[in-house]
Amino acid sequence: MRTIGVDLAVQGAHKAIVADERGHYITPVLKFYAEAEQLDRLITRACEGAEDLTLLVVMEPTGMAWFPIAVYMTRRHIPCWLVSSRQVADLRRFYKRHAKSDKIDVRILARLPLINPDKLRHLALPSAAALACQRGCKELDRLSVQATAIQNRLLAIDRFAWPGLERVFGDAFSPAACWFRRYWYNPVRVDQAGGTAIRQSWLASCCDEQDQGTWVDALLDVAAGVVRLYGSEGEYLDFELLQAEVRREQEHLTLLQRMHQQLRIETVRPLYRSIHPSRNLETIQGVGQDGAAVYTSFVGDASRFPSARCFRGWSGMVPNSKQSADSEAKGLSITQAGPKLIKKFAYLDADVARRYDPQIAAIYYDQMVHKGKHHNQAVCACATHLLDRVLAVMREDRPYELRDVDGTPVSAEQARAIIARRSVVPEEVRKRNRKRARREQADRRAEKKRVRESRPRVR
Repeated sequence: MRTIGVDLAVQGAHKAIVADERGHYITPVLKFYAEAEQLDRLITRACEGAEDLTLLVVMEPTGMAWFPIAVYMTRRHIPCWLVSSRQVADLRRFYKRHAKSDKIDVRILARLPLINPDKLRHLALPSAAALACQRGCKELDRLSVQATAIQNRLLAIDRFAWPGLERVFGDAFSPAACWFRRYWYNPVRVDQAGGTAIRQSWLASCCDEQDQGTWVDALLDVAAGVVRLYGSEGEYLDFELLQAEVRREQEHLTLLQRMHQQLRIETVRPLYRSIHPSRNLETIQGVGQDGAAVYTSFVGDASRFPSARCFRGWSGMVPNSKQSADSEAKGLSITQAGPKLIKKFAYLDADVARRYDPQIAAIYYDQMVHKGKHHNQAVCACATHLLDRVLAVMREDRPYELRDVDGTPVSAEQARAIIARRSVVPEEVRKRNRKRARREQADRRAEKKRVRESRPRVR
């Protein structure tokens, strides 16, 4: 067997080196690009002097630079293995603590099957539909993040330009609130127009037929206060220009929300249903179509994980480990090793599942009441158990069956009754855990500051 270690580049040439089964390098560092002819030359060079040779390619997942190489090697029936960049960096520091170069990295990659074979992960390429669904899920997440950022900016503008506006509209992004920002953001105009004109203008807009403009009187009171605060001259704040800015932000927000909805309905969900036609993942409490699309597209072939423990480790939802002699640290942060969207939806879905699944609710209750964890830690513990269910359903492709903690099948109504009877966390426990978590966080910050300040300063 020979191993091709590949150090990927984003823009320049990739670098590779070939090592034999004893870890001896049999080629110098070779430069190549992700082109069929150059990859063929690399394979030919790796096979020189041997017949019926097994090749293995090891590389880091640098962006998507690995994808064309992995596809071509897979088509040539050459297995590819991915290794985390963090592991390569750790080994580089072991070999050359004060040096970093492509040559060192590529040599480490070629020797990894000998140094640490258990940490190598066989690359299972997704199907074209799964890859498209995966990229669609990432795009949905980006659109959601951008829309949230705009909403936060609009709320920040409301707070300084219109103090007290939150008392007028219950929902800051209701049709009435958006209409107000678009047409009546200048408090001087609101004050001069009066309630009748504004109410008639609102009813004529037909933005929300259920809303008869009962909020107009409250808006007039707030507008009068804003005029008294800033004055009507516009010396320090030009509300006409500010309204133009707010209108642009709202139009951008509307565009993002429309793109998000269109992408979800027309692209991601049809792709998800094509690669998971049974839709059994949605039978797990807390898992909806968006979460199921993420699990299906990112996990791919569930049989590639030999155990639930390996799947948990891949997801990054397990805590770090720190053990020495007879002591073992508890309450460490999660490793965050896996795909970001897997962790995000595992957390969100687990937070829903604890309200409907008696087994997960019991885990949440135990973490909060008996182990003193705060809410986020308890939900992360639930998320690992939710991922166990995701893996089992994907492996067996059968619906999830809701059960009590003793394994007895229960209906959805029975499950809610069981949770209400046995797994409701008292509010005083939540407050106690939050207070302790804040105190521990403050202690950790103080300790880090003390260590940082105690270091000798180099002049």
